[in-house]
Amino acid sequence: MRHVQLKAPGMENLVLAEVERPKPGPGEVLVKVHATSINYRDFLIAMGFYGSPGLTLPLVPLSDGAGQVVEVGDGVTQMQAGDRVTSLFWQDWMDGVATGKNRSISTGCEAPGMLTEYALLPESAVARFPDNLSYDEAATLPCAGLTAWSSLTTHARVKPGETVLLMGTGGVSLFGLQFAKALGATAIVTSSSNEKLQRAQQLGADHVINYKETPEWGTRAFELANGGVDALIEIGGAETLQQSLAAVGVSGRIAYVGTLTGMNTDLNLLELLGKNLQIHGLTVGNRAEHEKMIGFIDEHGLNPVIDRRFDLEQSPKAIESITAGQHFGKLVVTVA
Repeated sequence: MRHVQLKAPGMENLVLAEVERPKPGPGEVLVKVHATSINYRDFLIAMGFYGSPGLTLPLVPLSDGAGQVVEVGDGVTQMQAGDRVTSLFWQDWMDGVATGKNRSISTGCEAPGMLTEYALLPESAVARFPDNLSYDEAATLPCAGLTAWSSLTTHARVKPGETVLLMGTGGVSLFGLQFAKALGATAIVTSSSNEKLQRAQQLGADHVINYKETPEWGTRAFELANGGVDALIEIGGAETLQQSLAAVGVSGRIAYVGTLTGMNTDLNLLELLGKNLQIHGLTVGNRAEHEKMIGFIDEHGLNPVIDRRFDLEQSPKAIESITAGQHFGKLVVTVA
């Protein structure tokens, strides 16, 4: 079988290799992978910017994938051959709050990833997905989908009638837009592209802001929400957090999930106090949240937004292309 290996830090060290197809051991399932999707974290791992110093190389990258179980090992009770499944981002975080013990093994980093024709995974690290989703669509769920879901439900606890702000039109933000609208919330979307903003409106965005044309977009979002947004998924980091603080209203909730513009910034701490704000850092979510998300997607008939598809040979280029920020939705690698 074929898979992609990261042999050393650097995009030039992502290589396609031929290896023997694995056999599942006790408690394991073998999944024939049909599609995988790319997250910004995958680029950081490939460049050596993410993961523990002792990251085991060569590594099969990508946390997110979907396929069909073709073989199960001894002791497997919940999965069987023929099941259509996604991977899980965290292989050992089943439920409850994150701790150092129950959130230590992630697919595509501490454990081999999904950029392969056949993936060997613990039974606990896969979950079935709804019949209304294709393999390509299901492959986008484990990281981007669950990050948006955890942000808006577990942490921000968005209710009907509240207002949610989504930054940009990447995978997490468009999932956030779809979830927010299905939850009965008003959605505001930002982007530097009027074409992307128009597409976001077609997906249900109630208000849009071009942040290049409106540098004080936080203040504008505050006005559009008639006193500040209730919840916000913060993906930018250093260069966007101050605007996010301006956008939220009293008792606003910020789910902090990304550092696309840097990791260090000055904060107006008085604004935190004056607005009774909550800023909650999170890294994706647990298995129980993943399964709730899948049920919600099935109930509401939601379909993830895919921007471009690549084949396995193009996957190094696909991983690098996520840094350009040109995509609207998810980048998917079709494996089989």
